[in-house]
Amino acid sequence: MKPLETLFTISDNNSLMRKYKGKSKTRKFCLCLQSIFPILDWGRYYTIRNLRGDFIAGLTTASLCIPQDIAYAKLANLDPHHALYASFVTPLVYAAMGSSRDIAIGPAAVVSLLLGAMLSHDIRDHKSHEYLRLAFTATFFAGVTQLALGVLRLGFLIDFLSHAAIVGFMSGAAIIISLQQLRGLLGIPHFTKKTDIISGIGSVKNAIVHHEWNLETIIIGTSCLIFLLITKYIGKKHKKLFWVAAIAPMTCVIVSTICVYITRADEKGVSTINHIKGGLNSVSANEIFFRGKYVVRGFRIGAVAGIVALTEAVSIGRTFAAMKHYTLDGNKEMVAMGTMNIVGSLTSCFVATGSFSRSAVNNMAGCETAASNIVLSIVVLLVLTLFTPVFKYTPNAVLSSIIIAATTNLVNINAVIMIWKIDKFDFMACMGAFFGVIFMNLEYALIIAVSISFVKIVFRVTWPKVVVLGKIPGTSIYRNIEQYPKAFQITAMLILRVDSAIYFTNCNFVKDRILRWLRYENEERAECELAEIQYVVVDMSAVSDIDSSGISSFERLYHSLEKLHVQLVLANVGKIVMEKLQESKLTELIGRDKIFLSVAGAVITYGPKREEL
Repeated sequence: MKPLETLFTISDNNSLMRKYKGKSKTRKFCLCLQSIFPILDWGRYYTIRNLRGDFIAGLTTASLCIPQDIAYAKLANLDPHHALYASFVTPLVYAAMGSSRDIAIGPAAVVSLLLGAMLSHDIRDHKSHEYLRLAFTATFFAGVTQLALGVLRLGFLIDFLSHAAIVGFMSGAAIIISLQQLRGLLGIPHFTKKTDIISGIGSVKNAIVHHEWNLETIIIGTSCLIFLLITKYIGKKHKKLFWVAAIAPMTCVIVSTICVYITRADEKGVSTINHIKGGLNSVSANEIFFRGKYVVRGFRIGAVAGIVALTEAVSIGRTFAAMKHYTLDGNKEMVAMGTMNIVGSLTSCFVATGSFSRSAVNNMAGCETAASNIVLSIVVLLVLTLFTPVFKYTPNAVLSSIIIAATTNLVNINAVIMIWKIDKFDFMACMGAFFGVIFMNLEYALIIAVSISFVKIVFRVTWPKVVVLGKIPGTSIYRNIEQYPKAFQITAMLILRVDSAIYFTNCNFVKDRILRWLRYENEERAECELAEIQYVVVDMSAVSDIDSSGISSFERLYHSLEKLHVQLVLANVGKIVMEKLQESKLTELIGRDKIFLSVAGAVITYGPKREEL
């Protein structure tokens, strides 16, 4: 891969150099800028129609994201204005550099909870200045991690968090988030800072036993939660009424704030926000730890949070890109996400990503381009400069209800059932992540999920399938006899297919498996008084690569078969594998007349003439 291709993406049908070949230096520079900043490309064709769609989408998304941002700041144990800063700064950067038309940028529930939990593990005092500095440091390193993955084209690393693991992780996180929000929903003054379900249930139980709850708070919180769930149901049931669910959180905030102000419920034990710092972001570059004991901790937290944020954003982006039939550049997304979080860390923001709820609203509201993020950013800026005093009487119970309603989307029971039906190993990864979140913490859950996924890869690579092929009657096609019961085996021949590349990790298993199949088939055929096997045909169509250990194992297989008076035949050998067989002289050992383009060719040459082919 050419070095520049790490930064500049192009059509699959052209090479990078071909794109720039024959262009003037000025034109090359412009193309480079367009590749880094896609807004310079699509911005040239921007129309009034695009502006109308983006304006409506940005305005609608803002009505959802502002109350969500204030609520998600609680999950990260940070002041609300830092979340609003994140929804002001990072969408502007993403609008210039992102390749998705639909992703709406800002804080997200799971990432905020993960960040808050990991920060609390190192600094328990959430009000301390060191806690805030560590949050900025983690955000900086989250951006650095994302940017590095994009520039070095290491995006495949996030695939170790498989779909199954993400489903389990998100479902578990949704339950933990909802459980923690019972503190605000019920007005519980003392609540555990741990994120496991046992500690959470214990706190709720103690509060109920000792009557540490507030009736007015419960009424406000449950009323808003019921309203939000009803509007969400209406939005799902009737797609044209999506805006009902989008404006519901802001409606709850406005109505509850007015009610608390009029009734002075804050004097009766109802907890409110009290104060949100207004105005523009302050520069926080000097707050980031670049030396000392917190640098390594900040990197660890940032790397984990950055990868989770990236996984969520890319999966959301791919979903909407598939729906709208356009291409999402994964590496460009990583560069955009990394850059925006680095900039965010320098301007008092914490980790931002693509949120599914606001991205769904953005999509349904008719967004045309990433410019909807600019509209969102402008609206948040207006709130920061003009309307923050309005939230003084907003009850925390409403914020808790908003978070609980938002996390209901994260629990996907249908996906869990489907995973169980498709792949039991994936189900183990899903449940490992789920129970890891529920009973341990989010960091250990990620380790468990990645470990199970890694074990699955090792298992599949180390013990690949070696299946027996038979001929489908009336054709020259050979398929797995277990999948096609009518397929019959050829007399005196054993046809096998190896369903994996052959490396040092599995070459001995493949060799032994072939010899075991040979012994088994000879015993079976002897009982039926059929001719012994004289040829073992190995279908190599699924063998994409082979290493020196694999070639050595085939040499040993050849000699083992030779002692049994059985000849080794290869078929469907791919280009890369064939080149390595020739370089190693294995083709000369086996014999060039024993290597065929197809299984049918091998059977025609060495099979019994009486066999109907």
